[in-house]
Amino acid sequence: MRLEHVGRRHGLRGPWVLREVSLTLPAAALVRVVGTNGSGKSTLLRLLAGVDAPTEGRVGGRPARTAYVPERFPAALPFTAVDYLVHLGRVQGLGRAAARARAGEWLERFGAGEHAGTELAALSKGTSQKVAVAQALLADPALLVLDEAWTGLDTGARAELDTAVRERLAEGATVVFVDHDPRRLEGEALVVHGVGEGRVRELTPPVAAAGHARVAAGPAGLARAAAAGLVPTAPALPAAGPEPTAPRVSATPAGPAPPVRITVSGGRSLPSLLPGNPTTAPGPDGTTLLTVDAAHSDALLGALLAASWHVHHLGTEGVRV
Repeated sequence: MRLEHVGRRHGLRGPWVLREVSLTLPAAALVRVVGTNGSGKSTLLRLLAGVDAPTEGRVGGRPARTAYVPERFPAALPFTAVDYLVHLGRVQGLGRAAARARAGEWLERFGAGEHAGTELAALSKGTSQKVAVAQALLADPALLVLDEAWTGLDTGARAELDTAVRERLAEGATVVFVDHDPRRLEGEALVVHGVGEGRVRELTPPVAAAGHARVAAGPAGLARAAAAGLVPTAPALPAAGPEPTAPRVSATPAGPAPPVRITVSGGRSLPSLLPGNPTTAPGPDGTTLLTVDAAHSDALLGALLAASWHVHHLGTEGVRV
């Protein structure tokens, strides 16, 4: 699926929320979208899911079975939980019997089976969210778009949604998600896109063509990709052999991962007690350059993004990204 020069504004003369967005969603991949509140993350997800149409540009290649969990679920609908799911299952192409069976299965998996016959308007916020997530998983979508879908779920249901995401990925689907918790599915995303100032920028490098093992997104994933030769500009993977002896215990079979460098900018002081205790130095054009061991770089990137810092470049020793 691809977005080509896509823009979205509200009304004929309203401000642009997004402009000139061009990106490709890889198949069978987990894609994370990050950004501050009001940056346009939800708008991007609605465009991907087909809920909103672009004001300009083109969206192509969207799978026929695309499912979406909105940030806010419209619970005041004239259905019981199970009838709503059956209705959505039929809309998504399931037969009535299959839709009812799948509805019951997903309600049970999310711990809401006892509320199958309850009117949507009478459900608690948490149970309504379980129904919202269940409707998106009924028909095995090829593209699953989750906008803060974990919000409002209890611990067991959040873990079940994590499992469901991994199941969809294993079946070859693409999953795009936004979540306020930087630890959500940490280290499992193949791609991270940052949204800000009306633009969308990829924060992870492109990975070699299909057929290679999935590489976790984030600086540590980048370091592992470089060490494994999955980034095109990285050296080839050395021949197999015993793990090299090194004074650091974070070595991988391909050798110790090189330090990770992150170039950032922001309007405030850096957060205190950053993961990995990175060294800092002035970067170009008023930016700040942080250098950290690869083992701590995923956590460092999450802390920076959570603190609303802008990430300009990620890089490892000898590999510029």
